[in-house]
Amino acid sequence: MTAVPYLLGFRPDEGSVVVIATRQRRVIFAARGDLPALDAPTADLLDLAANLVPVVERQQPITHLMIVGYGEPGHVDPALRILNEAFANRGITILDLLRVTGTRIFSLRCDDPACCPPQGTPFDPTASLVAVRATAAGLVALPDRAAVAARFAPVDGTVRDRMREATAAALTRLTTLQAAGNKEADEAGAQAVRDALRQHDGGKLLTDDEVAWLTVLLQRTAVRDRAVELTQPHDGHVTFWAEVTRRAEEPLVAAPAAVLAVTAWRCGDGALAGMAAERALQADPACRLAHLMLQALHAGVPPTVFDQAAPTDTTTE
Repeated sequence: MTAVPYLLGFRPDEGSVVVIATRQRRVIFAARGDLPALDAPTADLLDLAANLVPVVERQQPITHLMIVGYGEPGHVDPALRILNEAFANRGITILDLLRVTGTRIFSLRCDDPACCPPQGTPFDPTASLVAVRATAAGLVALPDRAAVAARFAPVDGTVRDRMREATAAALTRLTTLQAAGNKEADEAGAQAVRDALRQHDGGKLLTDDEVAWLTVLLQRTAVRDRAVELTQPHDGHVTFWAEVTRRAEEPLVAAPAAVLAVTAWRCGDGALAGMAAERALQADPACRLAHLMLQALHAGVPPTVFDQAAPTDTTTE
């Protein structure tokens, strides 16, 4: 159980269920969902199963599945049993059903007190060998979903004031540029993306004016799509787009947040991807890229689909 937070990127809250799919003892997929309320009708649990089963089936071939619920037994155990039956009916082998209550793990499949005592097995999620190895490998387990959202939370204070002024100047500059034609504006946008990523890769922070110019150009669909193509699936570029999203003025947040969502998804960070896509839709409910990203996440579409369809020219030089 100490590995679950590193698979998700954060520690699951109570009322969570996590499904972990493996292929030949290697984890290939992990997803978290919210359990229905304690007093919810059984139909809500069946709906949860109906949503999770096809998502997992898309990850085939898998050899085993583990389902973990977080919370008290009265809330978690009925859900685990319904999920177990739903997956078993599809011919998927369930390795174990586990409940995490506090700092103890309980197995619903094992009644041998030698390995699964009735009082549960104590564990420390921060002091295990798994945690040490994951940290050494650069994996991070944030405390909760709020900590994930904090990565791209908007700046405030004097930083926000400076960005507001820089964005006003950038919008005036863009109006002048667009008067020369769409081609010139799109080319300027693509160049701004290349320059920004190159500066970030070189360890140089973007100025307020540079971020503002980038965010106004990203409002052009062609520029935003070019940004997706040029961005690479590594944590450095996730950090870059999170920072651009933080500094963008609210009306301009959707585009960088959507690019952040795609980048996080390609890195295997579904939690950040989903939250960034939701942030994009909060700023612009019509953001098509964010809608597509959420659909892909809900359907369990693997990020390899992007790499198979993306253009081969992704250089930022």
